[in-house]
Amino acid sequence: MDKTKLEKELSSYMGRLLRENFGRGPGGVFTVISPPFITVYFKAFLLPLEKALLDKGQVIYVQKTRDLLMETLIEEIKGYIKLNIHVDIEEFYYDWNLELQSGMFIMLHSDKENIINHSYKNQKLLHKEVEEVTRKAEKLPQDVSSYLLDERTLLIIREGIMVNVEKELVQLGFEENLTLAKRNLEKKLLHEHSQSLEVILDSKVTDVLVAWDFHKDKSTILLILNPTS
Repeated sequence: MDKTKLEKELSSYMGRLLRENFGRGPGGVFTVISPPFITVYFKAFLLPLEKALLDKGQVIYVQKTRDLLMETLIEEIKGYIKLNIHVDIEEFYYDWNLELQSGMFIMLHSDKENIINHSYKNQKLLHKEVEEVTRKAEKLPQDVSSYLLDERTLLIIREGIMVNVEKELVQLGFEENLTLAKRNLEKKLLHEHSQSLEVILDSKVTDVLVAWDFHKDKSTILLILNPTS
């Protein structure tokens, strides 16, 4: 099937899925299929009850509720993609930007034969900037890689970033609390470095979303860009 048609169908499915499970769907869904990655970015996604909670400062409650729902949706999404795109999703990441009413899903799949070249200008400089952000939050990552999936979608993957106390918290069952804390810290640091990132990328960074797989000691960052040239 044509790639553009697949992306549109997957966007429609994601919109329906969110609407059926959250009670209201996003205002827009944008899917990029670029092997071995699938990214889904959605906008204008905030329920009236969530807005009321946010107005009262209950950000963590909204995040926890969404995280609980996602535990059931991830397997459903993987099943749909296996049936319709014929790849097995091996890694799944998600995050929300409640302030901008946006969110993302990032999936890495098993099709390693059709990998596309995602290199771009100033890639190594971008990696250095990400290393500095990570050093401030945890430690220098063992590896940073990045992939410009289209002109507006930059995926960054970091490996080997966790310090020992974080690993111990995961072992003790505090994974959810660690996620909530790292969401706040790392996004704050990335926003502090946003001007440098924009100069390197020659693009306005309009959104930043971050997720982790603590058991793999791996993290994804999705930058939504608005090219200036």
